Amino acid sequence: MADSKGSEGTASIEALLVPVFEPASAARRQLNFSAAGTIAVAVVFLLLAMTFGESLVSSSAQDEFEGEWWNTPLHLRHQMDLPMDTLRAQLPVNGTYEALPYTEHFIEVELPASEQDAGFPGPALMHVSLWLPNVPEGTQVPVIMTIHPYYDFGGEGMPGLGDDSSPNTVPDGGVGKWIYDTFLPHGYAFAQASTFGTGQSTHCQDVKGLGEQTGIQAVTDWLGQQNWSNGNVGLMGKSYAGTTNWEAAQNPSPHLKTIVPISGSIGVQEMFYRNGSSEARAMGYDAAYQAATTDLTTDDMRVCSDDAIGPLNPFSTWGWAEFGGADWSDYWDERRHLPDVLENYRGSVYIVWGLQDWNVDPYHAFPTYQLLIDAGINARAISGQWAHNYPDQPDRHSELDSGYGKEAYPNMSRMDWAVELYGWFNYYLKGIGDEPEPMVQIQTNDGRWHVEDTWPPADMMWDMHTIDSSWGSLGTVNGLGTGVTLTSPTFENKTHISGLPTLHLDVTTQACNGGQIFATLYDDTDNLRLGHATMDIRYRDGGYDAQPALPFSQYTMLMEFNPLDVVLPAGHSLRLELSETGEDYLPGPCASNPAGGLTVNGGTFGLPIIDRPSAHEAWFESPHWWDQQPIPA
Repeated sequence: MADSKGSEGTASIEALLVPVFEPASAARRQLNFSAAGTIAVAVVFLLLAMTFGESLVSSSAQDEFEGEWWNTPLHLRHQMDLPMDTLRAQLPVNGTYEALPYTEHFIEVELPASEQDAGFPGPALMHVSLWLPNVPEGTQVPVIMTIHPYYDFGGEGMPGLGDDSSPNTVPDGGVGKWIYDTFLPHGYAFAQASTFGTGQSTHCQDVKGLGEQTGIQAVTDWLGQQNWSNGNVGLMGKSYAGTTNWEAAQNPSPHLKTIVPISGSIGVQEMFYRNGSSEARAMGYDAAYQAATTDLTTDDMRVCSDDAIGPLNPFSTWGWAEFGGADWSDYWDERRHLPDVLENYRGSVYIVWGLQDWNVDPYHAFPTYQLLIDAGINARAISGQWAHNYPDQPDRHSELDSGYGKEAYPNMSRMDWAVELYGWFNYYLKGIGDEPEPMVQIQTNDGRWHVEDTWPPADMMWDMHTIDSSWGSLGTVNGLGTGVTLTSPTFENKTHISGLPTLHLDVTTQACNGGQIFATLYDDTDNLRLGHATMDIRYRDGGYDAQPALPFSQYTMLMEFNPLDVVLPAGHSLRLELSETGEDYLPGPCASNPAGGLTVNGGTFGLPIIDRPSAHEAWFESPHWWDQQPIPA
């Protein structure tokens, strides 16, 4: 990356750079260049001469690493001899243990009084399938578990709905089969469990609620207490199977040592509402899960109290939030996972998120990462420009559209992902090696990777811009198709935006006392989408507390964009398109009212920028998928 704006070139006279604080150096020590004496220096300069000016970063990467392969430093991994002809990352060394035949177990769970079901008697049982490695007798091993409601999930073979998915006795195609093939041969047990009310687990399905949390925690505790277990349990999964990781850590078993949530939401309200703007799927998600897990057995006669209020809560939140519609029950609070994790959990967390994930947006990951560190929880994070996928899926990564990750392919496909997790699991589940240092690996929208102590980066500076008539015609945004387009002056220097940009809009309500704005950010010169933000005027201060808005009144909307790591080339401009709603989101309650809308009077646009010139130690080359290679069938 060449020069970014630094503290000089600005896009307008009103622009202001505000420093945050000086960077720490823990993660960057991993990328420091070797200074091994006169001979090493001579070799480096010889390589420089042979390659006619190849950068010092590339030359340094030729140094040999003498430690264990799984501890290969980040900046040397691209030299590893890793399998590159598979659809998922593989280890360079195969394990030696075969899997024993699976066994099935039912674990009875003692539930709080508030979580007892009604309608059919019977114990609350969690169903677990377990695969053990065939290790010498008396050897104790750790276990990696994935748990979710998607086993035996679907249409029960009914016309038009199709058959159910596989049961949990078959390693699933997401995390399950990969752990079974990759980590079990290296001496890890593997477990798959069904959440309450799904698969063969009994009780009612309490979608992400206290009952479900209690069941997950009970299974984790059981796995850590078995005579074959060394007492250490790790959870891993994507999407709902990532959310269950956070649930396990809310009131954790002492046996829970690490979680690897991959696009797993930190809370249900957090998943479906961004600054009060509601996703369309919020309205039916609880009811949809209940329907998809109904299989006409006696378990479906077991009803939890939340089965009734769950489907109603999204409607009351969308329509009457300012009158307490979001707080008429404790449904959201019971499903807000992160606060409990920060207070109660002292294991480790490895966060995995796609910066182009529209299923579970990346604002779940940041600032969560730093909140974990501040709470004394060791954490790492990796965020590439992929969508709702794993870091090592070149076939899925290749399907991205322009402005939604395509520009970062093929560099995004991290074929060292198995190596990364192997070292992580070695320490936290087997006690091998040194504790991994916290770090964030993050990818720019044009495909380059950099590593930071935290993210947004510690040395980030705010580049503040005043929005006025010089940006375009200010006007009204409403649900009848009227919007506002704002274009910045030209940025003289290359600008690296790394963080969550802010858009503080001064607005006036119309006769209908509501309104919503969806802001899409573009590189105006290339007409390339960069990111988005959204807000309902009732949540104008951000967060999850609504307040009334009066007609014909002025307010400031404190909007924040989804996390961005994008590069704006020198000579380019930014464009903001403001509409009433956008992709995946419902219109606001006033959208169809001709007297509705918000008049934009001006505001402030804040860009979090960093300076990472091409020789900066934060950049590293990853062992990614190359587009010269065909994707395996």
